[in-house]
Amino acid sequence: MSKIAMERVKLARANDRPTGKDYIENIFEDFFELHGDRRFGDDPAVIGGVASIGGRPVTVIAIEKGHGAKERMARNFGAPNPEGYRKAQRLMKQAEKFHRPVLCFVDTSGAYCGVEAEERGQGQAIAESISLMMGLKTPVISVLIGEGGSGGALALAASDEVWMLENAIYSVISPEGCASILWKDSSRAADAAECLKLTSEDACRLGAAEKVISEKELGKERFYRYLQFALETKLNELCALDCAELTERRYQRFRKIGNCLYT
Repeated sequence: MSKIAMERVKLARANDRPTGKDYIENIFEDFFELHGDRRFGDDPAVIGGVASIGGRPVTVIAIEKGHGAKERMARNFGAPNPEGYRKAQRLMKQAEKFHRPVLCFVDTSGAYCGVEAEERGQGQAIAESISLMMGLKTPVISVLIGEGGSGGALALAASDEVWMLENAIYSVISPEGCASILWKDSSRAADAAECLKLTSEDACRLGAAEKVISEKELGKERFYRYLQFALETKLNELCALDCAELTERRYQRFRKIGNCLYT
């Protein structure tokens, strides 16, 4: 069996990939970060705030892994706690109030599964994020820039459109976790990766993503300018829709995911 999918997983996890903060700094203007969920604290694994793109005010939310060992530890390796998702919810509600589109950059192996996170309602926080995004009366675009793991990624990807970088992945579970459950052998992760259909091409074929972004010039100026132009163009299209049509289209998008398997 080909192990192409596992190669994609390795590329998605590569330490030298641009992180959410890199995208914010290179695509948006006048970014002003906002902190805290107003209930527990501030989660450094999720950064968000107000910015502008093409002269349009937007709310930007990103899961941040960090660069280097010290920063990665401070960012909890991009594994958000409940307060991270609740901070995102607060910013989304604010965006809806002021009619600002929301742009999310997702890169996480999954939500943090520690005891403290569970005590503070990790599952509920994820469910509330998905519920909020499904009914949000302002456009939402999510870009998977690396790992898109489980509910931790879906909590910021219940959007009007999901875009994926060429070597990003989107999966209900890690290949290692899947292999451990199915075969009691994590060394069969490559086999599990093939079965999970987690590549960007698989996601588009299944209807879970709409666009694949080439990584030919990943991290270079031309790459960011292309993505900026693509986001501006799509926002112009989505902002032209009224709220009822926008939310109905979003609902129908999720209803149709996977239909290709039965037609």
